[in-house]
Amino acid sequence: MRTLFLIIVIAFLESCKNEDPTPENIPELITKVVLHFSPVGGGATITVTATDPDGGGVQDIEVDGAINLLKNNQYTLSLELINELYLPGDEDYDITSAIQEEGEEHQFYFSFSDGIFSSPTGTGNILENAGSTSGGINYLDLDEGGLPIGIITSWTTINEMTSDKKFRMVLKHQPDIKSSASTSLDGESDLDISFVLNVK
Repeated sequence: MRTLFLIIVIAFLESCKNEDPTPENIPELITKVVLHFSPVGGGATITVTATDPDGGGVQDIEVDGAINLLKNNQYTLSLELINELYLPGDEDYDITSAIQEEGEEHQFYFSFSDGIFSSPTGTGNILENAGSTSGGINYLDLDEGGLPIGIITSWTTINEMTSDKKFRMVLKHQPDIKSSASTSLDGESDLDISFVLNVK
């Protein structure tokens, strides 16, 4: 009888163990991206948006216009990420806050045409294949471990006009793998979007 009781208890405990939920690392669903380039020292904020009305559907995210920055200006870029499949105020509407809260699992990477910024220089830190990065990014926000997130960054344009340049940003989801050595090749992409950039 005692043996039967022990078997029942063990079976019950194993059943409970199997039913314990496992943490899910689900990519963020983003239907709207807003880029706010705010001039340091004052001036009009330059805003550019991109939308993906059907979220995870067949439509790709579409850019609503070019980025038009002024020459020889320093900007703070703030990103706003939204899931418009929910209503404002719903927990799943504000993806920006979700990424900030899960900063240790996320990082934005950027690439851009050479010679359009005096800071950062180079062409950014998005890798197309294994190799070294082609430049740094001026990250202004960090996760709890002191690693960059990229919702807020700093950019300074060159002192001359240029047009039809490229500006790309990628949001990587890197649970359990984000580190000082991780790159844009690691993890899944929550977002990958390219803009035309003009300096006027």
